Amino acid sequence: MSASALSTLTAALLMVTGASAPQPVSVSARVETPAVHDDEAGGNADADDPALWVDPRDPGRSLVIGTLKEAGLDVYGLDGTRLQHIAAPAAPGEDAAPGRFNNVDVVYGFELGGRKTDLALVSDRGRDRVRAYAIDPAAVAAGRPPLKDVTAADAAPVFSASEAEVDDQRTAYGLAAFSDDDNAYAVVSRRSETRVRLLRLEDRDGRVGYATEDTLDLPASFTLPNGQSWTPCADPGDHAQVEGMVVDQEEHVLYAAQEDVGLWRVDLDDEEFDRPRLIDRVREYGTPWTYDAEEEECVIDTAHDPGFGGEHLSADAEGAAIYHAADGKGYLLASSQGDNTFAVYERQGRNAYLGSFAIADSAATDGVQHSDGAAVVNVPLGRSFPKGLLITHDGEATPADGDREGTNFKFTGWESVAGAFPKPLTIDTRSFDPRATD
Repeated sequence: MSASALSTLTAALLMVTGASAPQPVSVSARVETPAVHDDEAGGNADADDPALWVDPRDPGRSLVIGTLKEAGLDVYGLDGTRLQHIAAPAAPGEDAAPGRFNNVDVVYGFELGGRKTDLALVSDRGRDRVRAYAIDPAAVAAGRPPLKDVTAADAAPVFSASEAEVDDQRTAYGLAAFSDDDNAYAVVSRRSETRVRLLRLEDRDGRVGYATEDTLDLPASFTLPNGQSWTPCADPGDHAQVEGMVVDQEEHVLYAAQEDVGLWRVDLDDEEFDRPRLIDRVREYGTPWTYDAEEEECVIDTAHDPGFGGEHLSADAEGAAIYHAADGKGYLLASSQGDNTFAVYERQGRNAYLGSFAIADSAATDGVQHSDGAAVVNVPLGRSFPKGLLITHDGEATPADGDREGTNFKFTGWESVAGAFPKPLTIDTRSFDPRATD
């Protein structure tokens, strides 16, 4: 379902039920990347998910890495300037799907070819692989392209049993990476399915491969409090997929946003998935729907909403990120794509909801709409972002270039987010090092 359609449905749901969403506070981004365009002239570039790499020698030279789907990856400096472009792999055959980069995350200090190497990991939805790119700090300092493909040639499909099955495109979709002692892992979700897989990275003669550690199937249908069974809105044959994910590396917890359901918490016990717990639901949870074959979209029956949904997320629930603070404190952020806001939860305890914020238009940048992905770091990043940085995907970059729809990434100082709340959020630039591996 399109983000604009979801926004309309959410508004209608609130009118019918009389429910009132909490008022989000407003913040402003400081920097934005160049808009990209999903058309032939723009190379079919569609910005989606960001990650941030912290430079160990000069945090002010840190990098933002963003996926562009069919167009591959772009790498940016903290001023939003594009530093490198990496194309997605071409189709391996006439009838095969080309590469399509969906989500990206960073792991630090992976032992590769006998050297500690920082990696950008990407879910290649087109080819059902995880792609790995080594990040070279010396190249960053010298102004050279910093990312290099180090994916093992024998990296197998993450979910598909054959190359023919890859072309059905029930493939690697969302991705979150983390390290634990000397090991590095990626959690990958499957497009159009509820399945999530845990992969352990492997050094294969100086290239990065992976092996499956565990698999989790989230529910595809739910028993409502009234005893009725409810299946989330989806295209025929599809199930309620997950895309936005993040792993709390210190606490060994996965947070996974099942788009039309809500936000799950899954403990990682000895690198295995524990029992999932739904910590928040989307507003549309439990609402009946039908499928309009002509329009190829779900139609939510708002008049018969049973009132079992949550109050903080409007479908789709999307990009998740962790802001770390001392003693297990900090915040879980989740994109509420249907109403263009971000929900903030406590990182500790039972993840109590604290409030929401929206990134609005300002003199420096336009606001953020229909956000798919987000990343946040607490550490100082030079003069540009001395109190930490929030990066968000913007699904509606403006001003538009004629009829061309644009997307990009927005950079917001964490102090702007923290200070916007009536009770300011924590700013803690010292207690967590994203390069720590345990």
